[in-house]
Amino acid sequence: MTFHADRHVHILIIGGGAIGTSLAYHLARDGAKDVLLVEKSQLTHGCTWHAAGLVGQLRSKRNLTRLMQNSVAVFDRLEEETGQAISWRKVGSLRLAGSRDRWSEIRRSMGQAKSFGVECHALSASEAKGLFPFIVEDGIEGAAFIPGDGYIDPYSLTMAYAKGARQYGAKIEEGVCVEEIVVEGRRALGVVTNTGNISCEILVNCAGLWAKRVGEMAGVSLAAGIVEHQYFLTEKKLKLDPNLTTLRDPDNNFYLKPDTGSFAIGGWEDGSKGCWRGKPPLDFGRELFEPNMDRLELFALPAAERLPVLNEIGIQTVINGPIPVSYDGEPIIGLVPELDNYYTGCGFTAGIAASGGGGLALSNMILHGDAGMDLWAFDTRRFGPLHSQGRYLEQRAIEAYGSYYKIHWPSEEAHAGRGLRRSPLHEQLRKNGAVFGSKFGWERPNWFSLPGSEAIELGSFEGKPGWFDAVGAEVKAIRERAVLIDQTSFSKFEISGKGALSAMQHIAANDLGTKPGHAIYTQLCNNNGGIEADVTILHLSDDLLWLVTGSGFGVRDRNWVERQLPDGVNVRDVTDQYAVINICGPKSREILQSVSDDDLSNEAFPFLTARKIEVGDATALAVRVGYVGELGWELYIAQEFAPHVYDTLKEAGQPFGIADAGYRAIEACRLEKGYLYWSGDITPDYNPYDAGLGFAVALDKGDFTGREALRTIKKDGVTRKLCSFTIDGFAPLHGGEAILSGGEVVGSTASTGYGYTLGKTIAFGYLPASLADEKSFEIEAFGKAYKATRGPRVLYDPKMERLKA
Repeated sequence: MTFHADRHVHILIIGGGAIGTSLAYHLARDGAKDVLLVEKSQLTHGCTWHAAGLVGQLRSKRNLTRLMQNSVAVFDRLEEETGQAISWRKVGSLRLAGSRDRWSEIRRSMGQAKSFGVECHALSASEAKGLFPFIVEDGIEGAAFIPGDGYIDPYSLTMAYAKGARQYGAKIEEGVCVEEIVVEGRRALGVVTNTGNISCEILVNCAGLWAKRVGEMAGVSLAAGIVEHQYFLTEKKLKLDPNLTTLRDPDNNFYLKPDTGSFAIGGWEDGSKGCWRGKPPLDFGRELFEPNMDRLELFALPAAERLPVLNEIGIQTVINGPIPVSYDGEPIIGLVPELDNYYTGCGFTAGIAASGGGGLALSNMILHGDAGMDLWAFDTRRFGPLHSQGRYLEQRAIEAYGSYYKIHWPSEEAHAGRGLRRSPLHEQLRKNGAVFGSKFGWERPNWFSLPGSEAIELGSFEGKPGWFDAVGAEVKAIRERAVLIDQTSFSKFEISGKGALSAMQHIAANDLGTKPGHAIYTQLCNNNGGIEADVTILHLSDDLLWLVTGSGFGVRDRNWVERQLPDGVNVRDVTDQYAVINICGPKSREILQSVSDDDLSNEAFPFLTARKIEVGDATALAVRVGYVGELGWELYIAQEFAPHVYDTLKEAGQPFGIADAGYRAIEACRLEKGYLYWSGDITPDYNPYDAGLGFAVALDKGDFTGREALRTIKKDGVTRKLCSFTIDGFAPLHGGEAILSGGEVVGSTASTGYGYTLGKTIAFGYLPASLADEKSFEIEAFGKAYKATRGPRVLYDPKMERLKA
């Protein structure tokens, strides 16, 4: 394709809000040359100008908290560096708990804060009132105070980013509207604007409200929605301490920022209105919507109960404007899977607070190929095209917005937009008592209700969840008898073409072998040895392999593989073509053999074998592997035959006490077995040797991505090790808790859960290598330190005798 450009730049940024200008500043500050930011109107004229500007650091995951901490570090230096005032008021933040459940949630966050290195203090109701005298103490169970938080002026901050960007050599042009993006193959060649054509090497979509529309210009699907958000300013009749802290009262669904003689108060009410299905017109500008007083009352009236002074002063202004909210409420950052030079930084609901860290992370990705931390929770590739569908996205965005201040129970499930993708076994499992969760649009059985009990998700912070006993019964069936598990939602990819095997050998860390008919567990590593994916590869022939990965990792893992494949080797998504039924447990061979004429003996069908067999009247690709640590097979079956295979196995298994099991039972079993979960226990921040996965690294097989880095790591030794910890009985761990040695924080937990077979609570976590041989530690949860014993890497069946039976 010939694209006639009027000019060329190296990096072109679309959008002049806080995120776009922060990116331009960080790119230029890091030495990038020829950076141009174009803004269709004027800087801040999207949604930045009407943002409230609160800054809070604590998030539920370590690296997300680090992102916010990085923002604060930028705010601390930006004014002096640029000479532009930003009105950064580091007055702290006060978060109130108006119920015991909320206080449990906040104390959990404070426990995580300790492991994250964020200063955080637990306060009584009277101490909270001492910091914020306008509140009434009634009903306050406790409060958290984070001194490093505060508020900032969004307009001034954006102008400081822009000034800094210009000082370091970047260019910013206003009144330049991108109308079209020209794409050839897997590259964006440039843009067509109202002032001429601009070609570029790298294109970055920081278009805020217009991000979804700008994505579609290049054939890129972005799950970036938009909803209405309201806050109000009171009359300026208050006498305020200039160092008055910000306030959040999630049980009354409001936040508060001190202003000049007044308060700015906003909330996250249910039933907000979605806007334009995420695609506002290009000529929408610095505009607001009419106030919706019914929705405003949902947080204004509770705010007046907590702050009686609000009954004495009036409302001066109501701001009702559009704000970005993604499918899951988190930002969307990174290189898109569709193109090789198109990045995005959009979907920021808390864009002001995250702008410093977000701009830095995205700059690092573009210039160095690494954000500096694992940002999977923000990654563009956590979504697929289905998430950007207009109505589906809008439902989820509205729910994510309305849930912002709701109590977030461990392992909670979304309610909006359910039922989009269903296994062929869905209806049968529903009749059997399945309680479904949602993953990448799929309905998946989390657990099965016991006879006579309610099939209701009841979460808990400090006690056992409502499904505890039901999952225990499923684990018992897995360990003692046999179960069927519907794993249809697995992401499955066919990799085919001449040279497919050698191509994948160059990508995978483990040896895929030369003999077809095997399953291989492997990591896919980056050039630094970091774990980009944790997958099973089925070697079916030299020109045909399957890659099987988690339901939510398919877009990411396919993208990682596809970028490294040579011409002639192709990837095809076959997820929707095949159902997956896992039959596992010590009685699984007897049951499966009773309905198959194929020899399933250990000699004829050993562990990690993959071959086609007949099951009843159908044919399945049977793979002797599993994630629960017991004898079993994963059966890959054409969708139309899956109900027949399920019914056949269920009937044959009745004499053996066969049962159904769900994903919560899988989780409990895999913790006992020491199996790891990508994005929790292993990420690009860690290498296989850190995680005890050196057995899956074949340094001698020839060259592969990350080999030299891994060779060096093995030679020099690791500085940290993933360890297992056990606590006798049940302990309320949810991940992110501080691991203590001698009273000092030495790590934080990753995966946690209850091991029903062992009768112990299990936690994984990384320790400095110097401490990894110690036995006794403490894990702190909800203000209590639990004695924890560091155990072996594999707690259950370490010799794999049951798995290989």
